[in-house]
Order: sequence, then C-alpha cells, then structure tokens
Amino acid sequence: MSLPHTTIKPRSGWQKIDLEELLHYQDLFFFIVWRDVKVRYAQSILGVGWALIQPIFSMIIFTIIFGNLAKIPSDGIPYAIFSYVALVPWTYFSNAMVDSSNSLSVNSEMLTKIYFPRMILPLAATLSKLIDFIIAMSLVVVLMIWYRVVPTWHIFMLPYFLLLLIITAGGLGMWLTALSIQYRDIRYGLNFFVQLIMYGSPIVYPLSIIPEKFRLLYALNPLSSIIEGFRSALLGKTAMPWDVIAVGSISAIILFITGAFYFRRMERVFADVA
Repeated sequence: MSLPHTTIKPRSGWQKIDLEELLHYQDLFFFIVWRDVKVRYAQSILGVGWALIQPIFSMIIFTIIFGNLAKIPSDGIPYAIFSYVALVPWTYFSNAMVDSSNSLSVNSEMLTKIYFPRMILPLAATLSKLIDFIIAMSLVVVLMIWYRVVPTWHIFMLPYFLLLLIITAGGLGMWLTALSIQYRDIRYGLNFFVQLIMYGSPIVYPLSIIPEKFRLLYALNPLSSIIEGFRSALLGKTAMPWDVIAVGSISAIILFITGAFYFRRMERVFADVA
C-alpha cells in the first residue's frame, strides 16, 4: 500500500491568492517577523534608538534647509513637527519597501530548500518595521506637548491610515521583489526610486501648494493621502482631505492586489533564479 503524498510543482500563468494556505503557515510568518526584529537590534549599542535617529535627523535637516532657508510653507504649523509627523510614516514606508523588495534575495537559501508560501517573505519584512514605527510615533506625542498641539477627533482615523501605509508598502514591495529577483538592476535603481517617491509626496511641503486641477492626479500616490491624513488628525490645522483619501485608498488597494497577483505569477521561477 502506497503512503499518501503531495506533489509540489510550479504552475504557469496567473494564480489565485491562497489565503487559506497563508493562514496555515501563520506560525512561520510570525517567526520570520520576530527574527527580523531581533536581527535588527541584536548586538546594537543604541538598540531601539535607531528607530528615532533617522526621522529625528531628517527633521533637523529639513527644518534648517526647507523650513528656515527655503521658507517652504507649512500651513501655519511649526516646521519641526510639520515635517516629523510626515517623516514617521515615510520612514516606515521606505524601510519596509526596501526590506520587502530584498526579502527574496536575502532568504534565497530558504527558497531552494523547503516549500512555503513565498508571499510570507515580503509581507513579514513589511510588518517587522512596525516596531520602529511605534517607537518613532512616541516622539510625536512629545512634540505635540512641546508645541501645545491638540489633536482632533480624526485621531481615530489613524489605524485606517496605518493600514493604508502597510498595504502600500507591502504592495509595492511585492512588485519590486518579484521584478528584482529576475532583473538585478532593479535593486540598483531602488535608492533613486525611493528619493523620487519622497519628493513626490507631501513631506517637505504641504498638500495645499498643489494646484486644485492636479489634486486628484496627485492623490494617485497613496502616500499623499496617508501623510496628509496623519497631519490633519494629529495637528488639526488643516481639514481632512477626504477626496484625496478616497483616491489614495483605491490606489493603495489596487497596488496591493496587483502586486500580490504579479508576485504569484512570478513565484514559479523564484527558486531557479534566486
């Protein structure tokens, strides 16, 4: 009598997103998330302080150059907190996207030895950066107290903006990691791509300077709705840009879904070219 067995072989064409399989491997998913967190802070002198250094130094540089020298408007908000509230989600996004796009090449040995849903790797890399995000957000509270800023009731929208931030980073990360595993020059241009997105998002400048006729076109960048949403909810100086949020939400969802499907389509060649 033959023993039951399962044959795993690559499939061609577009594949469905198997949520049941992802849930079946949830223990591996959380293990990889925890491993990435531990590796980041292992044998580190500053430890969790690294989560604050990047946005703080960026805030100082942006305040001096863009706030004091270039005199870029900040909607009547002190430029330091104006920029820092934007830098916290941006820092999470950029780090999560880069780590997610490199997740397959970093874990290439796992790809060739065992089977598991490959989508776990970019998604785990995305979620592991949430620890840094939470730590960096703690300084926002300090700055709000220092500048006597009172948040609005829209602060209850922050979990929604965080969800948009995660799916935007995860969606773009899946696109980039599926492309970079086959086209190595993608990773070489990644730093330029990150800088391009940064200046294409309302980080050093407010959304209010974008001409009205280009507002919805600009909103196709999901980060525009996320960053302005954070500012409006926490600082309360500008109205919540619901039109931008609606367009940005649709854009983020489409980015995630298409990224997941493209990742699944290319999954069959990962082990061969990793």
